[in-house]
Amino acid sequence: MAGRTVSRVGYGAMQLERLSNDRDAAVALLRHAIDLGVDHVDTAQFYGHGFVNDVIREALRPDDDVLVVSKVGAVSVPDGPIPLRLAQRPEDLRAGVEANLAALQVERIDVMNLRRVDSGISVPVPDDQVIDLDDQLAEMIALRDEGKIGAIGLSSVSQDVLRRALPAGIVCVQNVHSLVAREDDDLLRLCTDEQIAWVPYFPLGGALPGLAKVTDEPAVLAAAERLGCTPAQVGLAWLLHRAPNVLLIPGTADAAHLEANLAAGSIVLDEETLAALDAIPTRPFPTLHG
Repeated sequence: MAGRTVSRVGYGAMQLERLSNDRDAAVALLRHAIDLGVDHVDTAQFYGHGFVNDVIREALRPDDDVLVVSKVGAVSVPDGPIPLRLAQRPEDLRAGVEANLAALQVERIDVMNLRRVDSGISVPVPDDQVIDLDDQLAEMIALRDEGKIGAIGLSSVSQDVLRRALPAGIVCVQNVHSLVAREDDDLLRLCTDEQIAWVPYFPLGGALPGLAKVTDEPAVLAAAERLGCTPAQVGLAWLLHRAPNVLLIPGTADAAHLEANLAAGSIVLDEETLAALDAIPTRPFPTLHG
């Protein structure tokens, strides 16, 4: 990704917010991830209302050589009914990049994802946040040309949006995707064909009310028992078996879960198990109301 070969299982830092009352524990967990070989970390300035990026700044060392992937397109609203507000205008995207640079105290973010609302879990979109993709990409390209970001990714996009964005040199796509949420299978195939990293978020479902949980599925439970691993590991391993360009960023605030997530990268699923898992039906996404 972004011209670098990275491990297939990285770390999604959003869950570090759960350790906001114990900063030292948050830093120690991220250091543990790096010591275990994690070489790409997903973040955003709106995670934990800035806390997560502060932890990353403190935990990372210059010789770690960890690829940092962040995102713009929303800002945190600590006291709102939904803790995010869309910030889609070009000037908002630039302000978001600058906020990430300041928080992480770096001169460049390796990969910056443009978070849109074209696919997956739907949220209310005010009229002033319906922004043309070309205008957004022009700003992202300018930021890349200025050296403030290294590469451009997309998040929560449709197949049509990705096709329109391909000339900008997209390096990754982050969409909701799991055993129980496979509405973007065609988009995954497009990413595979275009050698674009596919980075599913909510890889085990269940992250929000109304989302089915991978670990509740009988076929997943049966596979875990047969393989001697956890249901979560089965769900993660299934994603890695889907295509060679799939990268995972499971998040956790627990060291044991972190180790289990990383170990999922070595689990092999046979054809019979894959067929049983593939038969699990996909579920519709909920709509969030603000």
